[in-house]
This record gives sequence, structure tokens and C-alpha cells, in this order.
Amino acid sequence: MKQTLFVILLFSQLTLTAYAQEKQWNMIKNNPEYIYGEGFGTTEAEADKNALADLISKISVTVINDTKSHESLNVANGKLDEQSQFSQSVQTYSRHTLNNTVQYKMGKAPELKVGRAIKRSEVAMMFTLRANKAKDLVKSALRAKSKGRVDDALRNFYWSLTLLKSLQYPNSVRYVDAAGEHVMTNWIKEQMEEIFDDIKITSVCRDGDDVDIDITYQGKPVSSAGFTYFDGRQWSPIVTANDGFAKLEFVAGYSSSTYKLRLEYQYRTEAKTDKEVELVLASVNVTEFRRSEKNVKGIKKDVPAPRSEEVTEKGGTWTTTKPQILKAPTEVVENKVYKDVVNAVETVIRNKSNYDLSRFFTPEGWDIYNRLIKYGSAKLIGTPEYHYYQSGDFVTVRGMQLSFSFKNGTKKSFVEEVIFTFDQSNKICNISFGLGKTAEDDILNKGVWNQEARIAIMNFLENYKTAYALKRYDYIKSIFDDDAIIIVGNIVKKQAVGEMDRNKLNSDIVKYNRYSKDQYLENLRQCFASQEYINIHFSNNDISKARKDGAGEVYGIQLEQDYHSATYGDHGYLFLYVDLNNPAQPLIKIRTWQPTKNPNLGASGVYSLADF
Repeated sequence: MKQTLFVILLFSQLTLTAYAQEKQWNMIKNNPEYIYGEGFGTTEAEADKNALADLISKISVTVINDTKSHESLNVANGKLDEQSQFSQSVQTYSRHTLNNTVQYKMGKAPELKVGRAIKRSEVAMMFTLRANKAKDLVKSALRAKSKGRVDDALRNFYWSLTLLKSLQYPNSVRYVDAAGEHVMTNWIKEQMEEIFDDIKITSVCRDGDDVDIDITYQGKPVSSAGFTYFDGRQWSPIVTANDGFAKLEFVAGYSSSTYKLRLEYQYRTEAKTDKEVELVLASVNVTEFRRSEKNVKGIKKDVPAPRSEEVTEKGGTWTTTKPQILKAPTEVVENKVYKDVVNAVETVIRNKSNYDLSRFFTPEGWDIYNRLIKYGSAKLIGTPEYHYYQSGDFVTVRGMQLSFSFKNGTKKSFVEEVIFTFDQSNKICNISFGLGKTAEDDILNKGVWNQEARIAIMNFLENYKTAYALKRYDYIKSIFDDDAIIIVGNIVKKQAVGEMDRNKLNSDIVKYNRYSKDQYLENLRQCFASQEYINIHFSNNDISKARKDGAGEVYGIQLEQDYHSATYGDHGYLFLYVDLNNPAQPLIKIRTWQPTKNPNLGASGVYSLADF
């Protein structure tokens, strides 16, 4: 009897709840402040999906009709111009940003009903927040431009332009700088055109079907730039130039008086890490930049690479008319032993020889070398001009540039400076990838620290970057403290029920997860097993020294990081709290990674020493 009574009461409760939901839903439908959609299904998930689809359709109609009443659609050659581009991308707002709707559940199986509604005022807020995101991208583009990182500058400018083109009134958004106020869509185009004009590309040498090129921006070696080229049969995957160096690999026997290159600026593959940008790029017509196309004078027969100009010391830094290899406070006189060894390595790589070089390496160095030559299709760029630097008992040799090409997954080509470290026995004990001139300058010009500290930081970051590229799991395990704090932020989307804080509308919601060392390393092991390649690029370094009593040589390092792999890529911010009291055995106490800046983390928006 009691069980029957309980069932009756429960059914009554559910009936009352359903009735209340239906009543509230009818009030929403009759409220002109809301746009609503309804969906039916045999399951709640199906009904909700159909309700969202109906809501999306009505939002699209509402927004487009509203725009038509204020601004006529301009048509040229049968295509909508930028003023009405947004009509093709309204769906990107609803698919990606509907995180502030209200939801009502009604009906009962087998016919469930779900209602979804959003305030009209919140729809208007979508446009405002997208415009703000476009402005943030411009700020990132300008920072990259100032450091010669052409790829990052063009990518952020173009993504910003594309977001603007999806707005109701794109030409109403203004950008203000020292020169005054500008229509942002026009101003971004001018910025991009100036970058294209300031990039010069020159063929340097040819070896068989490979041609080395120099790329400069405003007369200086470009820090990084992406491009594709016609290889005699088809257009290549994106090639990333580093410190002015890049290699073109043509099909066998191809010869031409000019090589056709296109500077990359859309970066659609990288946009997969930002769903909003990815959707808009797919919805809005491409903006063509003819100046991104470059015709480079070709080389029809083999021409050896010229040697760099003589390097001279100036103001405590090393300068040259060729792309700079390294800014360093001291350089040692070349030693014939080191020179003979690196020349032997150079010859083997250039000729793809099977000659056994193991006697020139320590066991660990030999393991790293074998990982290196398996890292993509490695090819030497030009004729290296080597420089030798003493640091304690070790000597580093810099100057070799290698191009690495990957043909599977997300096809890529990277250029890396390869650095050899010799121990006291005159054997190569370590190989690492350079940070790039911009990142090196950020560290080596820190005049408030002594030379040993600057070199220790640079060596640590070079080894850290290389360990991920060459999948040196044991080395990475050794540099993390057993009790290390490891925090990883991931962008998630939250579907709210009821009213949502309008400040969160259309913003990325980042969830921070903390991992133990073992958990992080297990995730890393799986990542290494699933990826053909990993490549990391650092920029915008900000390094501070710990001020805690007795901390010694402990540093907080903030880095802007680009991560590329065969199936995934992202852009974010890395913070490392590193104990460098023993430079040969660095120890990471804290590692954090975040996909976006967080306004709650101080002026920089990135984790720092002050947060721990």
C-alpha cells in the first residue's frame, strides 16, 4: 500500500513539474524579448538537438532580416561584399556561442518536447564580443610583427579580418593608434599588404633538386614565416622558415627561371584549435592578397652556398650581414678537433651516408643523433658557418641549419638550427635545436644576470624544446621534480540552464586540471606513441628570478608557445618554475599551460612566480 502511494505521489510530482515547465515555456514564447525554438524526440537528447536547430534557424532569420532593414545587401558580380558577409556566417554564432539559452523540458515518452530560448539582447551581445575578440587578435599580430614573426602576425591579422567580416556591420568597428582612428577592416588589409611588400626572398644555392632560400623582413632575417611553393608538379605543404632560412624541394629534374611562392596567411589547419575561428573561416569568402604571391629568381644548375660575411663583435653581441647565428657575449677560437667532427657529421647528413660516426659521440649523444636523423627527412641548408662557445667544461658548436619534412598527417616542413655540445673528452654528448634569434635575444640581452645564468637558461630551454621533438621520454622524466605541480588548461563549452552572466557569453571557458608527475608522463607517453612528429616554437619570453630566501638560481619562465604535431596543433602560454642551481641537472618545480590569457592572473594574464 505504501509503495503504491509513493508511486502515485511521485507521478503527481512529475506531472506538476511538467505542467509548470509548460506554463513557463508558454510565457517565454509570448514574450517578445525572446527568440525561441522547439524540438521533439523519443529521447531528451534528440528533442534538445532539434530545439537548438529550430532556435538557430530563427536566430539566423531574425539577424539577417534586422540587417536588411538597416543596410542594403550589396552585390557585385553575383557575390555579396564584406558588408553583408555576416549573412553567410550567422550560423557560426549559434553553433558555437549558444551557451546562454534557457531550456524547458516537457512532454513524456515516447514524445518528449524541449524548448530553447535566448534573449534578443544577448544575440546583439554576440556581435560585440566577437568584435572584441577581433581586436585582441590584432594586438597579438602587432606584437608578432614587432619581433619579425611574420607567420604569427599574418595569421592573427587574417583571423581578425575574417571575424570582422562576419559581423552585422563590419565597417563600424574602429581601431585607434597613434595615427588616429581607422576603419578596422581596411586598416588590417593595409597592415597585411605592408608585411607582404616588406618581405624579400632570394635564391642562395642549388644542390640537385633542392634550393636554399633567404627570406628577409624589413631588411632583416625573418624570425619565422610560413609559405607554400610550386614544386614542379603541385603546391607544397606549408613550409616554416626560421631565422631567414628555408629549403625548396623540387621534383626530379624540375628547372625554372622563377619559383612561385605564396606566403601563408589563412592557417586553416591551425584554426582547428579555435572552433569559432574555424567555423567563420569556413563560412566567409576568402580575402585574396595578390601581394602574398612571390616570384623568386630561379637557379637552373648547382650553385654552392656562399660563406657568411666575417663576424665581428659590436656592443657585446655578434652581428653579421648574413642571418645571425647567435648573439653571444663570448666566442672561443675554433678547435680543429671540434671542426673535424662537425664537418664529418655535416658530410654524412648532406650525402645521406651510412658512415659510422659513433666514435665521435658519447652513448647518450649517439642516441640523440639517431633520433635526430629519424626526425623527418632531414636536409642540410647551405654551407654552415660554425661558431664555438665555451661554457664551463663544455663547448657548443652552432651554425648548422637543417630542414625537416613530414609527409603524413598534417604535412609540414620546419627549419631548425642544430647545436652540438662537446664534453671534456671532445665527444658530442648532446644535440639540441636552437630557440631562434628572437627568443635567444630575449634571454642573452638580460644584462642584469651574469653570463652563466643566461647560458644556463638558454641551454635548458633548448634541451626542453628538443626533448619533446625527439621524444626523449627518459630525459623529460628526469627534469621534473617528483612533487612537481603540473597544471593544464583546456577550453570547454558550458551549456547553461537558466540565465547566464552576459560577461561569459561567447567567451572561452577554460578548465584547469592538475596532474601528478606520473599522470602527466603517462599522457606524454601516449602522445609520443601516436604522433609522427612534434615541433615546438617559443616566442615572447619573460623570465624572472625567484626572490625567496635560499632559493638560489631558481627562475620563473613565461613563454608563448606554438605546438605542432601530425594530428594536432595549438597556441598557448607556458610557465616553468625551474631550479637551475645545477645547470647540468635542471629541475622543473612547476609547469602550467593555458590556451588563453586569464585576466585573473595579473597584468600578463599568464601564471607567474607570484601565483605560487
